[in-house]
Amino acid sequence: MTNTITVEGKALLNIKELCDYLGIGQTKARELLRGCNGFGVQIGNRWYANKKKLDAWIDNETL
Repeated sequence: MTNTITVEGKALLNIKELCDYLGIGQTKARELLRGCNGFGVQIGNRWYANKKKLDAWIDNETL
């Protein structure tokens, strides 16, 4: 059994899910979330990525 995290159908991604989704480390993921990219969401002291806005940001950055 593998520890694959599925992000399909999720509105918010936590740090681990974001790392797996983008193939990056936790330090870079936190840096992106706390930046002014428009997809970071802070709930309490935790950060999440709005998946819809993240996908739009990726599309915009790769054009």
